[in-house]
Amino acid sequence: MGTTGLAAEPLVAAASLLGATFACRGVRATIVEVEAYGGVPDGPWPDPAAHSYRGPTARNAVMFGPPGRLYTYRSYGMHVCANVVCGPAGTAAAVLLRAAVIETGEQLARARRGDAVPSQALARGPGNLCQALGITMADNGIDLLDPDAPVRLGFGEKLGERPAPRAGPRVGVSRAADRPWRLWVPETAAVSAYRRSPRAPAPGASD
Repeated sequence: MGTTGLAAEPLVAAASLLGATFACRGVRATIVEVEAYGGVPDGPWPDPAAHSYRGPTARNAVMFGPPGRLYTYRSYGMHVCANVVCGPAGTAAAVLLRAAVIETGEQLARARRGDAVPSQALARGPGNLCQALGITMADNGIDLLDPDAPVRLGFGEKLGERPAPRAGPRVGVSRAADRPWRLWVPETAAVSAYRRSPRAPAPGASD
């Protein structure tokens, strides 16, 4: 698929990432849950829940492209989260990686996450995913399609006979809280639970 496949609207790019693989520092995992995010108010995908909504800053500049770059940030100032930049260069959009199934390197992932964590939960949740794979804030801006990069994205894997992806509201956002931009592979134990932000409007009162 490559960069061309990621130079698409956020929801299309998000769907393409289900079943893709991430390889990082001795661990390889298959992505099973993602969330799409858009950009600025006057762009093609206005999204008040996106970091890029108010325009480019030093923090979010990577979100404005080119596609195929890694955008990292800290959730609550603690947990590193990873996004795949999508859309055409100059237009902000990204896909948050929410959960993955560890395919190889489980012992390394377990060393990073702890011996008591069940296998299906090693990369469940965006912060846990980054911890299991060893993704850090220093990886921000990496070209994920560069075969020599320490974090690599691969589209060789397919979902096969798994059920069609499901869609629903994004987790924990207080704006655009009903937008069905979270996609996941059903019947997969690694997928995280939906939690609505207590600051979000009542269901049905948001886009």
